[in-house]
Amino acid sequence: MNLKEIYQKKAVPELKKQFGYKNDLQVPKLEKAVLNVGLGKGIKDASFIENAESTLLRITGQKPLKTKAKKAISNFKIRQGMVIGLKVTLRGQRMWDFVEKLIKVTLPRVRDFRGLDLKALDKKGNLNIGIKEHLAFPEIKVDEIEKLHGLEIAIVTTAKTKEEGAALFVALGFPFKEAIK
Repeated sequence: MNLKEIYQKKAVPELKKQFGYKNDLQVPKLEKAVLNVGLGKGIKDASFIENAESTLLRITGQKPLKTKAKKAISNFKIRQGMVIGLKVTLRGQRMWDFVEKLIKVTLPRVRDFRGLDLKALDKKGNLNIGIKEHLAFPEIKVDEIEKLHGLEIAIVTTAKTKEEGAALFVALGFPFKEAIK
């Protein structure tokens, strides 16, 4: 059973019962997943930008968007219009496939992973995860890596509160520290 079916068959009835929703459409759902790579010190290195772009393309199957600096910051040696990061927004079936791969394959492969912290949820029930090394993804081959970089993953939900978001993520099988104990 894939993650979308788990959501429809297990999570929706569970959340309806827990929060007293009368309609399936009231139940919080995943809206989108956003992957972001901040270039940091690799800002001037074209090969690093290209490497990060190809990594995101492999992981998501979608071409990343280059984010540019809105204004110049002399202390960081950033000029206006300079590429400072890359991001990919996944929706629909690609999002469900990515989140399933994240739960079942990627997070267990992260070094020293002991579960997600509930502090990673914001007050609207969205989950933010930071991964220090992109090697945890199965599409990345270790011998092809030139430079390591981290990435941030934001999973946006339609939940109204942190509790609703937490219940949704637990029902979908996200490995939280508190739930592991």
